[in-house]
Amino acid sequence: MKHCTAPRFSTALAAALILAGGAAQAAVIDVPAGARLQAIIETAAPGDVLRLAPGDYPGNLLIDKPLTLEGPPDRAARILGERQGRTIWVQADDVTIQRLTIRHSGLSLPDMDAGVFLDKTAARAHIVGNDILDNSVGVYLWGSRDALVEDNRIVGNTGLRVNERGNGVTVWNAPGSKVIGNDISEGRDGIFSNNSRENVFSGNTFHHLRYAVHYMYTNDSEVSGNISRGNEIGYAIMFSRRLTVRDNIAADSAHQGLMLNATDDSRIQGNVVVGAEKCVFVYNANLNEMADNHFQDCGTGVHYTGSEGNRIHGNAFVNNQNQVKYVGTRYLEWSLDGRGNYWSDLSAFDLDGNGIGDTAYRPNGLIDQVIWRAPSARLLLNSPAVTIVRWAQSQFPAILPGGVMDSAPLMAPPVPPAWKHYEAKP
Repeated sequence: MKHCTAPRFSTALAAALILAGGAAQAAVIDVPAGARLQAIIETAAPGDVLRLAPGDYPGNLLIDKPLTLEGPPDRAARILGERQGRTIWVQADDVTIQRLTIRHSGLSLPDMDAGVFLDKTAARAHIVGNDILDNSVGVYLWGSRDALVEDNRIVGNTGLRVNERGNGVTVWNAPGSKVIGNDISEGRDGIFSNNSRENVFSGNTFHHLRYAVHYMYTNDSEVSGNISRGNEIGYAIMFSRRLTVRDNIAADSAHQGLMLNATDDSRIQGNVVVGAEKCVFVYNANLNEMADNHFQDCGTGVHYTGSEGNRIHGNAFVNNQNQVKYVGTRYLEWSLDGRGNYWSDLSAFDLDGNGIGDTAYRPNGLIDQVIWRAPSARLLLNSPAVTIVRWAQSQFPAILPGGVMDSAPLMAPPVPPAWKHYEAKP
C-alpha cells in the first residue's frame, strides 16, 4: 500500500508547489505614461496588476491572460484606440479593468467594434469604474459568462446619427452577467440584450438614447431600479419569458415608457412611467402579472391588444388623456381578489370605507371603439347623436361593448418606492 500511495502524494505535492510558485510570481507593476502597454501585457505573468500612471497609452490592446489594468481614481490614465477595431479586446478569464478612460474604437457595427470587447473566452470579467467614451459599442459582452459591468460612465459617439451608433452595452449570449450602476448616454440603445439568460440590469441611468433597455430573446432575467429620462422608449421588453421588471422609472419618453411585446410569464411591478405618448404598450404579451405600477401624464395610459391571461391590479392610472385603449369585444377583468386599480377620473363613492369604489370602472365605451376603428368619426364627437349614445350607455350599462372592466377600483393611488424616488429627483 505504501508503495502505491507514495507516488500519488508526490504528484499532488508537486502540483501544489507549481501553483504556489505561479501565485508567488503575481506582482503589482507600475506603468509610466506613454509606455508600450501591449508589450508589458505580453510579458506580465497571469494575475499581475498593471497600475497605470496618469497619461495616454496606445490601444488597441489584446489581453489573453488573467490580469488587472488599473488607473488612478480620477480615471486620468487614458487608453486611446486607433479608430479601427477594438480599443481593448479581452480573451482571457478573470480580467479586471478599472478606473481607466477608454476611447476611440472603430465605428463599424458589423465588425463589432467596441471600447471593451469581452470574447467568449472572457468569463468573470470585471469592467468597473471606467469612463468609456466616443466608441462604437461601449462594452460588448460576446458570449462572456458571469461578467460584471459596474459603475462606468459610457458615452457614445455624437458625430453619428443615432441609428449608426453602437449601444452602451451589448449583451449576446452572456449568461449570468450583470450590468449595474452605470450612466449611459448618447448611444443607440443603453443596454441591448439578445439571446441571453440569467442576467441582471439594475441601478443604471439612461439618457439621450433610442431605447434605455432593449430586450430580445432574453429569459429568466431581471431589470430593476433603473432610471430612463428623455429617451424615445424607456424599456422595450420583447420576445422574452420569466422576467422580473420592477422599480424602474421612465420619465419624458417620446413614445413609450414601457413596451411588452411577446413577453410572457413575467412580473411587471412597482414601475413608474411619467410623460409619454403611451405609458405602456402591451402587445401579444400573455400570462404576466402587472401590479403596483404608476402610469401618469401620458396620451394613453395603457394600449392593450392581442394579449391574454394577464393579471392587472394595484396600478395607478393618473391624468392620462385616455386611461386605456383596448380595441376588442372581449370582456377583461382588471382586478384580483377584490383589489383593482386606481383611476384618477373615477367618479364613485366608498360608502363602507373599505378603500374600494362602490361602482365598477369602465374606461372605454362604444364611442371610443368607433373612433379607434374610424378616426374620421371624431368630427361627430359634439353631435347630438353621440350625446344620446353616451347618455344611453350611462343609463343602461348592458348595452356597453366588451372591453376592460375594473370591478374593485381603488379610491386612493398606491405609492410604490420608485414613485418616492422619482419625486426626490431634481
